[in-house]
Amino acid sequence: MPETSVLETMAVARLPGGELRYLLRRSPRARRLRVTVHPDRGVVVSLPVAARRGWGHPDALVDRFLAEREDWIRGHLERQEATRARLEDRPHVDDGRLVPYLGEPHRIRVVPAPPGVRSTRVSRVGAEDGDELLVERVVRDRRDTADILEAWFRARARATIDEAIARHGPALGVVPRSITIRDTTSRWGSCSRRGALSFSWRLILAPPAALDAVAAHELCHLRVFGHTPAFWGLLETRVPDHAAWRRWLRRHAPELHAALD
Repeated sequence: MPETSVLETMAVARLPGGELRYLLRRSPRARRLRVTVHPDRGVVVSLPVAARRGWGHPDALVDRFLAEREDWIRGHLERQEATRARLEDRPHVDDGRLVPYLGEPHRIRVVPAPPGVRSTRVSRVGAEDGDELLVERVVRDRRDTADILEAWFRARARATIDEAIARHGPALGVVPRSITIRDTTSRWGSCSRRGALSFSWRLILAPPAALDAVAAHELCHLRVFGHTPAFWGLLETRVPDHAAWRRWLRRHAPELHAALD
C-alpha cells in the first residue's frame, strides 16, 4: 500500500451487547488504535497500516478494544440518533426554524423588503419571544433563504475571526500568510506549513469564546506546528479554557453543521 494512502473498509465486531458495525480506517499517519463516533460515518476505528509491524491481523485486538468501550460507544450512538431525530423534526428554514447564532437560538423570519430596498438584507432583531434573524427579501432575489443566511453568516464569521486574529496575533508575534473562510465538515480550523489559515464559517453559530479558541489555536500553530506539549502550553497562555470549548464544539457539531439543512 502506498505510504500516503488511506484504506477504509466496513467491519463488524461481536460485542457483549450485540454486533457493532464500524468503519475500519488504516492510515499511514496512525500510530495506535483509536475509536471515534462520527455523527455521519458512525463508529470509526483508526489504526496503522498493515505493513507496520504488529498490525497485520488486528481483528482480535479491535474486538477487545471496542468491547472495553462498548457502553461509551453505544451511548454516543444513542445521543447522535436522538439529535438526528430532533433535527429532522424542525420546521423548514422559511417556516420559522430556530438556528444558533453566537451560541444563542434565533428564529428565522422572512418578510418582503420595504419599498425602496434594492437588495435582500438580513438583520438581528429582538422580539418578545426571543431573538430573530429577519430576512427582508426583494422580489427578484431567487436564492433559497438558506443561501441568503449562509452568505450573511460567512461575512460575520470573517469579520469576527479577523478581530480574534488581530487580538491574539500580536501577542503571539505571528501574522498569517492568508485567511480563508470555508465550509469544512471535519475541522473547525486548519493551518498549513506555509502559514495559511482556514476556518469554518459555522464557528459564528457557536458561542464567541468557542470561535476565539479556534482562532487562537490556529495562530499558535504558526509558532509550534504540531500538537506537542509546547503547543498546548502556548495555547494555554491565550485561552486557558480551550479544552472546554473544543469539547463543546465536538458535542454540538451535528446541530451546527445541520443548521441550514
